[in-house]
Amino acid sequence: MDFRWLDDVLVLLDEGNLSRAAERRNVTQPAFSRRIKSFEDWIGTTLLERKANRIELSPALHANEGEIKSLILRINELKQKFHNFKPEQIHITIATQHALMFSTFPDLAQITQAKSTNLDYRLRAGNRGECVSIFLRGDANMLLCYEHNNTPPMPFDSSVKRHLWGRDRLIPVLGGKLRFTIKPDLLISEDIPAIVYPERSYFGEILAQEKRQFATKSRTTNPFCETAYSAGVKEMVLKGLGISWLPASMVYRELESGEIVNLSNTYGSVELKIWLYANGENEASKQAFEIFQSR
Repeated sequence: MDFRWLDDVLVLLDEGNLSRAAERRNVTQPAFSRRIKSFEDWIGTTLLERKANRIELSPALHANEGEIKSLILRINELKQKFHNFKPEQIHITIATQHALMFSTFPDLAQITQAKSTNLDYRLRAGNRGECVSIFLRGDANMLLCYEHNNTPPMPFDSSVKRHLWGRDRLIPVLGGKLRFTIKPDLLISEDIPAIVYPERSYFGEILAQEKRQFATKSRTTNPFCETAYSAGVKEMVLKGLGISWLPASMVYRELESGEIVNLSNTYGSVELKIWLYANGENEASKQAFEIFQSR
């Protein structure tokens, strides 16, 4: 097995064409085709249907693209562990939602760094569903995520340790020149531009469930931009591009400085819990979890 074949397959999936894929891999097309054929021989099944003027990729390739990416990532992590090995070092990979990477992880790391200098972290940021999948398949040994205040923690089995790290809340915020459009009664125009969340995103789901105005396309009359990336939402709010909902922990400095205005007294807020999960069967995450619990 030549692990370069995995990268070859990913490029082929991206391009859908042998010539373009070979060019990106800086090899001739015949050489690239031989490498793909070697990969097929190693797998033990045909992955390309070769026709006169085109190829068709097996559905199995598309279905397992995520697994291939995960395998490449784990191989590269293993190589780094050999290169950077220190017997006393505890390596922790944390899957975390984007918002928590900005608002909570720095505090978590700062608190734990004072108790142990032997911890080093690797963050895998994504939406909540991706983070849970990363944790469940073993590509991260800890999970940091939000959960709605009225729902129980995720039903992991007894091998997973859990700790309530803190609390947060989603609040409606306005910044830039738009903060000067707030009326004396603290209401704003219904047709104000809104930066909304996709309804299938985690924040979009819970805000839609709570029927919060300006949260999703169905809850506003003037959606300016739709995105699940909360750090980008914050920057757009600061530029005065629209109203949106953000975790209070992400914008507390801007609220104190007056750059952003909190409209939760008018439009309400949504309470959240911040949970930390750890793989109890992994020695490194067990040690780190004990440090986190004793903060």
